[in-house]
Amino acid sequence: MDRADALLDCLADGREHSGEALGQHLGVTRAAVWKLIRQLRKEGAPVRSGAGRGYCLAAPMERLDPEAIQASLGAAARSHLAEVRVERAVDSTNRRLFTRLDELRTPCALLAEAQLAGRGRRGRPWHSPFGRNLYMSLAWRFEDVPGGMAGLSLVVGMAVAEALTRLGAEGIGLKWPNDLMVGDDKLGGVLVELQGEPAGPCTVVIGLGLNLEMDDAADIDQPWTALRPHMGDWLGRNRLAAAVLDALVDCLTRFAAEGFGPFADQWPRFDILQGRRVTLYVGNQQLQGSACGVDATGCLLLDRGQGCEPWSAGEVSVRPVS
Repeated sequence: MDRADALLDCLADGREHSGEALGQHLGVTRAAVWKLIRQLRKEGAPVRSGAGRGYCLAAPMERLDPEAIQASLGAAARSHLAEVRVERAVDSTNRRLFTRLDELRTPCALLAEAQLAGRGRRGRPWHSPFGRNLYMSLAWRFEDVPGGMAGLSLVVGMAVAEALTRLGAEGIGLKWPNDLMVGDDKLGGVLVELQGEPAGPCTVVIGLGLNLEMDDAADIDQPWTALRPHMGDWLGRNRLAAAVLDALVDCLTRFAAEGFGPFADQWPRFDILQGRRVTLYVGNQQLQGSACGVDATGCLLLDRGQGCEPWSAGEVSVRPVS
């Protein structure tokens, strides 16, 4: 553990700590403590200070801990995952894994306290406040998936929605192709990136951003929500991360053997668009119709008055008509 991590551990209780006490604990000078505080702030940590009062975080936080996550995993996930890593701050967890695929043992999970350049589908920025949410990516190797990789983001979304529902979360739904929702408020999103051939051997990096206790919405341009208000008993970030990884390992193992087909019947359970008027954004075009679920490959079915026609996730984005 480096000194910035050790300092963050000291501050995680949310209480005020004097620079002198922190320096004694870390074995450094007060000037060195100040440099570490500046480093944490640069990474987005909300460290507060006041004359004669010392330093504290804006709120207590549960640090992500790879050992605690691994201890909470089920037997299948423990046997499948080659590594569970936690970093304090990265540009994005997906990018960090994707650029290092050649050197990774897979499956490999990476979680971060903060993303400095988090991103969602179609390159959109992803708001990633420090220590408040769950930012996770999983690198997974596929050999020969029946039907190819079509529908993978839907499978991942269903696995996460099912896991959260089992943990007591209420009202979890999915907006095709990759958004976790509560009603029409966004709870999280899935980003799948692929290296190799969609119809053949390939490695994918599956990213998940999940709002847990977020209260800073300055950079979000759509209705959003966080998970904690929709749950009874709060498990904490490490146990939630383990539950999500358990669900992902299970669904990816099944997907590798069977493809999307067996999952298609599960989609209506979480589909928030079924039967609703929606707008599809296709390049500069806007098309309206009624959403009719998905087909056997995970394409969205849209009825514009002449029967249902399929649209793939790579071609469009979709929003309900308000």
